[in-house]
Amino acid sequence: MFPPLPITQQYLLPKKLLTQFAGQVAGARMGGITHAIIRRFVAKYRVDMSEAADPRIESYATFNDFFTRALREGARPISVAPFVCPVDAAISQFGPIEHDQIFQAKGHSYSTRALVGGDQALAHRFDHGHFATLYLAPKDYHRIHMPCEGRLKRMIYIPGDLFSVNPLTARHVPSLFARNERVVCEFDCAHGPMVLVLVGATIVGSMATVWHGVVNPPRTREPREWRYDDQQVVLAKGAEMGRFLLGSTVVLLFPRNVLTFTPDWAATKPVRLGEAMATVIETEAAL
Repeated sequence: MFPPLPITQQYLLPKKLLTQFAGQVAGARMGGITHAIIRRFVAKYRVDMSEAADPRIESYATFNDFFTRALREGARPISVAPFVCPVDAAISQFGPIEHDQIFQAKGHSYSTRALVGGDQALAHRFDHGHFATLYLAPKDYHRIHMPCEGRLKRMIYIPGDLFSVNPLTARHVPSLFARNERVVCEFDCAHGPMVLVLVGATIVGSMATVWHGVVNPPRTREPREWRYDDQQVVLAKGAEMGRFLLGSTVVLLFPRNVLTFTPDWAATKPVRLGEAMATVIETEAAL
């Protein structure tokens, strides 16, 4: 059976050139043209500007400034739960990691090793653990926050494709999240290691973290790695850790016997930053 036309087109389109162009436009200061683009975007995707720290479209010099806009104080209260949702998004998939396999969509899974760029030792720490894949739609707030307190250990930039990451593409492109460009962030947390992956996509101009700034561009052919073992980069639960300059997907990895997702979580459900995501498993195996 042939894939839908929009998927076939993605294989044929010059995705990196389109993404570079989109990044240049999004970062350009074009005055009234920029504001017109923002107004059209707000209307098309029904963006709720009342939640923004500054709701005035004219206050944003570039589209990127608007897209990564801050929220007003109190717009996203942080739950007292041990693990909170790190973004405004829709749940793509979540649940147990079957040995080292992460469920993507019906008929498609991919390995933790592929997701983290081939580091088997890192991937092995999440065997039989849990994952969550969260899709950020264009209307969503596009800063990423911490699901729990963590100390940064390492960041890895992994070059790759730039397929769209919408639900249709996830159903038809094998190993989508392990083949797209991505930034892998490894943390040590109170309940063990955690990996938070920022996945790139078509038209995603770049990804940034609060401790590094913009990670890409440059888009190098080989992976790049930064280690923070000798630094105390500690981020609190709910603290901002990064952002997408044009939107994408976040994948979270947790070890075995650490958490159980809240009962109301379900695939395709909209979720918001700061909501309770999971509780700690209180078993002998977890102690």
